[in-house]
Amino acid sequence: MSFLDPSAALTNAGSLLSRESQILASYDLEVSDAPADGYHSLSTVGSVKNANHEAFEIDYQGIAHAHIINGMGVTLGDSIIGLTALSAIKKRNPEIRLTIYRPNRAPEYVKQLYQLAAPIFGALVDLPVHADSLPDADLRIDVGNHLFWPNFSTMPMIDFFLWALGMEPGDVVSQDKSNDWLASIALPELQGEWKSKEYSLFCPTASTPVRSIPKAFHAEAVNKLWEKFHVPVLGFGRVDHEHYTDITRYSKNTADFITWVKNARFLATSDTAAVHIAAGFNVPTVAFFTSIPSEMRVRDYRQCTAIDLRVDEVAGIQASSRVSDLFVVERAFNLLKESDWASNALHVC
Repeated sequence: MSFLDPSAALTNAGSLLSRESQILASYDLEVSDAPADGYHSLSTVGSVKNANHEAFEIDYQGIAHAHIINGMGVTLGDSIIGLTALSAIKKRNPEIRLTIYRPNRAPEYVKQLYQLAAPIFGALVDLPVHADSLPDADLRIDVGNHLFWPNFSTMPMIDFFLWALGMEPGDVVSQDKSNDWLASIALPELQGEWKSKEYSLFCPTASTPVRSIPKAFHAEAVNKLWEKFHVPVLGFGRVDHEHYTDITRYSKNTADFITWVKNARFLATSDTAAVHIAAGFNVPTVAFFTSIPSEMRVRDYRQCTAIDLRVDEVAGIQASSRVSDLFVVERAFNLLKESDWASNALHVC
């Protein structure tokens, strides 16, 4: 069994196995700048299933305990959708026990999502863990480092996670792909005037600039929301508009953020976690997509109107902050200003 070279270890399509038989996440090595040598791919352990290594199907109605290794990513949006795939499994087999093994250096706001979700899905365990701690008799599935799996770039994200867990995506109805489990988590109530006051919400910033709404378009979006609904527009970040309020300081954690989205009359956002949260609470939404087609993200969200900007220069790019990429994205939004984009996009079902 040969070791991966350091660059291959960081981009391995799955989790890693150390010399000491510890299972760990490439992400934890990367963000800690720890040496990435001396690791095998966990897919070399034949009893651990990895769909990228070899596709498989599972009848979850007969499974007592499933161990989900290195799931479901280190971003908020990916995690919401990955947990939706687990929710589809729980609906088929409510008695199944799930243990989710997580990168221990994931951002704190992502960890908070899993803590909120734990009463629904089961135990959370930080990596690394010894391979022998996962019983051979239980189902063990590795979905680690999924960003580097080829199918992640070619399948709608929910279908990808279902496939990676051994389910046929076509066997899961669209309603069960819309993050409805979010409605079951414990959330705080809004405080002060917003507890009983309507507002629309503007969430322009994705996890990467190339998929965010450029600042030059922020005032345009806020103004259209005000003209359509005539209720205050709340959002995250400064926008120069008399009817807009920056609520960043009132959203101190992930539970707060979800609550703000849940209670909005309408949401305007980009290819970011907010669009997935809104779907879980049936909040009407318009979402702007640049480098990733909307079909890959919001296909099953019936209350979401997607606007796909044709930006061929960045097509398929998951992340970028390059000046040249952001220039063409901003150019596409400037062209959108000249259209009547809001007339059909801003509506409440």
